[in-house]
Amino acid sequence: MNGIIIGQFIPGDGFFYKVDPRSKIAGIFFLMIAVFLLKDIYQVLGALLLTFGLLIIGKISFIKVLKGLKPIFILLIFTFVFQILINRQGNILVDTNLNISLINIGLVIILFVIWRFLAKFKKFNFLLFLGFLFGSIFIFIYSSFSFDYNLTSFNLQIYEKGIEMSIFVVIRLLIIITLSTILTLTTKPTDLTQGLESLLSPLKKIGFNSEDFALIISISLRYIPTIFDEANKIMQAQASRGADFSEGKLKEKLKQVISLLIPMFIIAFMRSEELADAMESRNFVPGKARTRIHELNYSYRDVLVTAFTVVFFAVALLFRLNVLGY
Repeated sequence: MNGIIIGQFIPGDGFFYKVDPRSKIAGIFFLMIAVFLLKDIYQVLGALLLTFGLLIIGKISFIKVLKGLKPIFILLIFTFVFQILINRQGNILVDTNLNISLINIGLVIILFVIWRFLAKFKKFNFLLFLGFLFGSIFIFIYSSFSFDYNLTSFNLQIYEKGIEMSIFVVIRLLIIITLSTILTLTTKPTDLTQGLESLLSPLKKIGFNSEDFALIISISLRYIPTIFDEANKIMQAQASRGADFSEGKLKEKLKQVISLLIPMFIIAFMRSEELADAMESRNFVPGKARTRIHELNYSYRDVLVTAFTVVFFAVALLFRLNVLGY
């Protein structure tokens, strides 16, 4: 939970810190749409390189972004494996049988115990998980004994298009998450709220309350890292009293999760009450016009961001329509 950075603002002096939040919000929105318009793995690889370039221009640490991606690594792995298994287009790259036998299951259990034992040291957890995953596949494919009792077998087929689509989907998810991280890392919550209000203000003509909607979004983003920090403190406090969230039976783990959720709900309600009191003390009235100390102003940086967004979106659209002949 310490690696959560989505929703956090980290002070800095990079290029994007000085860009108007309206330009950043609109730019990120259209860049995400453009990424979904891309339909080739080489195109998304190019978009990924451009995203890395944005991190360099904005003086945003790659390490911080990678730490922010840690909580979704399991999702990325699941997406990768799922695409490989369901996509059956193109040439067959792997065609083999997975032999599920008593000895193989026992070897996988031993490998699982070794993985969980090493995971206690809290180092290289992700690499250990990958080692367990590929080690289990290796055991089911190549481990065979004449005296073993074979329970069943599973035909594993991996197609060329499956690998390509798996890489394509994972890279696209990485780009989307990185772009949203750039927005929240370089934009203050107050500026984000003001930018959303300004962009959504034309919707007032159809009765849409843009101020309240922008406030809800900004508060939600602002308190994501706060809630995770509180959860981490509760887990550390309970661990100091003997609780272990990684060991024990399923029933015991459920009890430990419940013991975590109850104080989390209490803290969330307390935070909301404190926030409401703070807003009332500043004479906040929903629906009423508010003044601000800092007004949003466009600069040449916003022109550059807008031009880059328009060019990227246009190129992605041309690729989608096969106008560029690629």
